[in-house]
Amino acid sequence: MTDVRLQRLADVLVQYSVEVKRGDWVHLGGDASGLPALRALYQSVVRAGANPTISISDEFMGRTLLREGSEDQLAWVSPLETLLTDQVDATIRLIASNNTRAMTSIDPKRQQHMQLARGPIMETIMRRSAEGALNWVLTLYPTEAGAQEANMSLEEYADFVYSATFCDREDPVAEWRKVSEMQQQKVDWLKGKKHVRLQGPNIDLELSIADRVFLNADGRRNMPDGEIFTGPVENSANGWVRFTYPSIVNGKAVSGIELRFSEGKVIEARAEQNDDLLQSQLNADEGARYLGEFAIGTNFGINRFTGNILFDEKIGGTVHMAVGRSYPETGGVNRSVIHWDMICDMRTDSEIHVDSELFYKNGQFIV
Repeated sequence: MTDVRLQRLADVLVQYSVEVKRGDWVHLGGDASGLPALRALYQSVVRAGANPTISISDEFMGRTLLREGSEDQLAWVSPLETLLTDQVDATIRLIASNNTRAMTSIDPKRQQHMQLARGPIMETIMRRSAEGALNWVLTLYPTEAGAQEANMSLEEYADFVYSATFCDREDPVAEWRKVSEMQQQKVDWLKGKKHVRLQGPNIDLELSIADRVFLNADGRRNMPDGEIFTGPVENSANGWVRFTYPSIVNGKAVSGIELRFSEGKVIEARAEQNDDLLQSQLNADEGARYLGEFAIGTNFGINRFTGNILFDEKIGGTVHMAVGRSYPETGGVNRSVIHWDMICDMRTDSEIHVDSELFYKNGQFIV
């Protein structure tokens, strides 16, 4: 029997996050381990009068290509994927896994080769999204592997996931609208501001937000959600940051990351674990050493680190930054094949000043 919370999640994604309309073409994609969620999504799309297309991936097949494929095969992009990216009205991508470390032994350079080839796909998604031609959302289905990564039982992890998405409530959409209203107050206050200074045990960094737009992340792009974010002025970041939690890329945890910025560019970088992967990502292209995103997490229902960035970047009392590609909707113009989020805890002895006014202290908004 389907968990009622899973059906609520599917309905929220279809009806609220991507606002599927009758006759829309909707793409559903995810790993085979998330089949129950894909079925629920498919049903919800059909009931909305839309037309679903489904793509099911598999960790074994993905790993086989990365291990055994030639450079030409790694660089090949399916014409079907290009068609979908160019024409679908909405896409819902599902994270699910039987083994969150399945790609640990894969050469980062081979992963990067594939990533570079997919650059035009990501550019199209960002452009169509900014134009309002494509609605997309990313979510997660709780599996044993995800639970293990988060140091929980499957039952505990499912409770955590459905609580963070408000799908343990009768009316999840009403809850997300409350989040949206609260965050919009902060976004409105930030409008027209120019300078941000972050200080604390893990950070001493300043950056410019002049003429940039903060967006209200209220469940339309990620589920769960809970952040406000922008693309900082590309050459403005100066200072230092130590990221509190590991950042997982293609199944590899990069921990103890420290970055130093000068005129927007990462000029020094080190990691305590998997430093080679950090350097590889930062050397992916010219834009990879510049910030594409600065964000403040607001979801206090996510109160622990899980090893999954979809949840962890929303932790209330943290900020996160992404090196690489910026979202055009924010006014950001940085281009890169990567967009890599890293999280810094601001809950202890930490402050954010905006145009010299105290905006945020010890994980809480002051204004």
